[in-house]
Amino acid sequence: MNPMTTNAPVTPVTTPRPTRRRAVRSAAAVPAAGNRHDDLQTMLRQLNLSAIADTFAETALHAAKAHLSHEAFLYELATQECAVRTQRRIERHLHASHLPREKTFTTLRLDRFSPALQLQIERLRTGAFVEEAVNVVAVGRPGVGKSHLAAALGQELILRGHTVLWTTTSALVQRLLAAKRDLRLPQQLAQLDHVACLILDDIGYVQHDRDEMEVLFTLLAERYERRSVILTTNLVFSDWNRIFKDPLTTMAAIDRVVHHSVILDLMTVESYRAQEAKEAQRHETPQPPDQPNGSEEAIVVTGTSS
Repeated sequence: MNPMTTNAPVTPVTTPRPTRRRAVRSAAAVPAAGNRHDDLQTMLRQLNLSAIADTFAETALHAAKAHLSHEAFLYELATQECAVRTQRRIERHLHASHLPREKTFTTLRLDRFSPALQLQIERLRTGAFVEEAVNVVAVGRPGVGKSHLAAALGQELILRGHTVLWTTTSALVQRLLAAKRDLRLPQQLAQLDHVACLILDDIGYVQHDRDEMEVLFTLLAERYERRSVILTTNLVFSDWNRIFKDPLTTMAAIDRVVHHSVILDLMTVESYRAQEAKEAQRHETPQPPDQPNGSEEAIVVTGTSS
């Protein structure tokens, strides 16, 4: 046996593979400033960031002059996008609400209401009642501003992010009746359920027959403790039997409306028209009777020469 021979395995010799270098993007592959602006604008619009797409160039220039950090620059862009989206949402919800745009708190004379009533209104403007599914009932004689107040509250709710639908009670009842005839009343009620606050104007203004009364009661029962309703009426609750006819139905409807509700009692408020007539009469100055001016008329004597 050859002493130089061993049984140890032979380890093959491998040649190390050359390290692959990361490809470096050439300067030619980087888009020019003008193309980069257009590409960025296109990408932002594809991401539905249209406000940033419209303002990023101007905001970038301002950020450079003000030496803003990257985070501050991004914050400015995000703030602008959120502001535009909020305004678009408000306009979209206002359009869908059918609210009378001119009836706002700016045009409502709150000084006509008592301090206690003004405090109630101020609390309602926060919109907390909608989150708690609380109803609001404004009771008063014609012309005291019930509809104006309800519409102003509706616009305030939209500014705070809630959805609102304004309608006269008679119009909505006819809409529900048509849906019932078409066997679509559940779908119609489900559609109304998406509205956070439903404003029914003049619930006691028009007398309802039995079919109309039934769909109105169904609507109120569906929204009970789930969604808010704002009602305006010139009828005190003891007269609601003129709306629902049947005493038991009247009691059940009042129970669902009044339970978890805020009652705005405007019965002692004077109507706009009566107050304006009194103010106009008070500011009128009586016309003095005709008096002689105290001066004698000039008599012209024409003499003839003799």
